[in-house]
Amino acid sequence: MKLRFLGKNSTPGDSPTLYASDRDTYVIQGWKVYANDLLMQLDVPAGQTVIEVPTELFEHLTKDGHENGEIKQFTDPIMILTEQGTCVLQGPEMHDAEALSQMRMPDYETCIEVPKSSIAALLEETSGPDHQR
Repeated sequence: MKLRFLGKNSTPGDSPTLYASDRDTYVIQGWKVYANDLLMQLDVPAGQTVIEVPTELFEHLTKDGHENGEIKQFTDPIMILTEQGTCVLQGPEMHDAEALSQMRMPDYETCIEVPKSSIAALLEETSGPDHQR
């Protein structure tokens, strides 16, 4: 899998990063979630993992042809919006050796791979009830 870097939200020691892949997916690198209070709210199937990223990370979607990167729906793969303004995402943990070799990832981070369509859907306005979890 080949990755195209879209952007990162970085402070010293932290590096949530967004990539577009050649498989019509996004690879989202974020902090591993260990907090029991968050994990207890989720049903995480085998092969999936949970990460946390700043909501601002999605602003980099403009570099992949989206008009803006403002999240308007908080639905799968976003599972929780925290009080700190971060998103908790759940998805298949990425193990592709070629892709991982293109990334710099500290031990306390991991990445998930999600279809571009599921991320694009988060950018669309909805009418009706509030979808925040």
